[in-house]
Amino acid sequence: MEVLKNKKTLQDFIERQKEMGKKIGFAPTMGALHNGHLSLYETARKENDLVISSIFVNPTQFNNAEDLEKYPRDTDRDITILKTSGLVDAVYLPQVEDIYPEKTESQSYDYDGLENEMEGKSRPGHFDGVGTVVEELFRQVKPDNAYFGEKDYQQLAIIKKMVEKKQLPIKVKGVSIYRAENGLALSSRNQRLSETRKEDAKIIFETLTKVNEWFKNTSIVNIKKNVNEIFDNQNNMELEYFLIADENTLKETDQREEKNPYRAFIVVNVDGVRLIDNMHLN
Repeated sequence: MEVLKNKKTLQDFIERQKEMGKKIGFAPTMGALHNGHLSLYETARKENDLVISSIFVNPTQFNNAEDLEKYPRDTDRDITILKTSGLVDAVYLPQVEDIYPEKTESQSYDYDGLENEMEGKSRPGHFDGVGTVVEELFRQVKPDNAYFGEKDYQQLAIIKKMVEKKQLPIKVKGVSIYRAENGLALSSRNQRLSETRKEDAKIIFETLTKVNEWFKNTSIVNIKKNVNEIFDNQNNMELEYFLIADENTLKETDQREEKNPYRAFIVVNVDGVRLIDNMHLN
């Protein structure tokens, strides 16, 4: 596995691969890698000649400086995980100046309103930061296919919209949420939880599973009441929000139409660690 430590090294590498006509699969990360990330590379491995990872903690998508400071970083560990997996041909480790050559700030994007729902309401400018770094990485890596986990479903939808609007020749593909045995969605933030609290947090997945069952014959208003009651009875666990939204527009709804696809979204704070999850509703 090649370790590419700056933009020039990456560009030389990509040029050689393109000359050989190789199809490139790419999944960018912010490090703190786990099996959820590896599931992206497993999918990419099946569909491409070459698989590239990147590790870059993007400062412009953090609204809270303390959150940026706390974000787990261990690049040597991450490189070892990628090498051991045998799934990745190269990892790109850009410096801040490789992504932001002049000033570390975001561009502005119009995602047709997707950015104003859910996470966008509490994290202004977050998705401008996401769009800026992902667009720049796409332009540098020049992948044919790009892979993102469905855990960050709103981010996935926004990246698809950005690619569509910028007319980038890239297929953006969502990969199913990778879960621990107890159902907890794998996340880099989980590293900040004790083993006991990770076990307690399985109630998030258990709740979504109940929501999927209730959705067949219970009103959305009553589903919300049920979810609120579940988390009212949890210690040191705060429900930040729960909602059901149209999968295409991400707009919250209290009414459903048979023809529309829906998804449940939830954010829970466990001992100060913010956990997000979602589930497609059948």
